[in-house]
Amino acid sequence: MGLDDKIKNAAQDLTGKGKEGAGKATNDESLEAEGHKDQTAADLKQAGEHVKDAFK
Repeated sequence: MGLDDKIKNAAQDLTGKGKEGAGKATNDESLEAEGHKDQTAADLKQAGEHVKDAFK
């Protein structure tokens, strides 16, 4: 996994956590769900990168 990919995935995960927290704080369910979606996408990308690294 390249350093750029790690940074992008971490940034997406942090953005998602921020959105989820803001959604919880303001009772905005759509923002909370969007944050959760961003975190899930970052986790899936990271898992895919780990699989690619295992086959190198």
